[in-house]
Amino acid sequence: MGSIVATLVAATPFLFYIYEYVPDTKTWDTFVGTYHSNYYKSANVGIWVLMMKFVPLLLSLLWFLTCRHWWYHALLIPIVMFSFQTISAFNDEVLFMDELHIVWLLPFMAIVFPSIYLIRAKMFNKINNADKTLTEMEEEFMIRPKGVWSRIKQYF
Repeated sequence: MGSIVATLVAATPFLFYIYEYVPDTKTWDTFVGTYHSNYYKSANVGIWVLMMKFVPLLLSLLWFLTCRHWWYHALLIPIVMFSFQTISAFNDEVLFMDELHIVWLLPFMAIVFPSIYLIRAKMFNKINNADKTLTEMEEEFMIRPKGVWSRIKQYF
């Protein structure tokens, strides 16, 4: 599993620069389907914008799924932000991209931040009441699923 993750991380520059192989036309026909660039007027620009949003989303997801620290839930905030940005890259009706995404993130942040703080407070409460070090407490709070699929299933 580690080799697959390392290969995905190493391949992200190639994935980002895929736009260089896209023609500078309004329509791009591929074996997957046809891409029509209505807003950007060029498939090359449309794929460039999409990759600018998708590659950080992919790297954030990989980090979230492989992180073993107690604070890994904080990674959900950039994941949601990059998800909004990726969806808005597909939406032709958006005039100002990346303009009001913080408004949509505020309710999500209102849940994640207190949750992380409560985990931290619980850890430091146990540290003050026990003779454990911070490293030992982090190891106690680490979640060690057997694989990526079981890590995904724990959230659903």
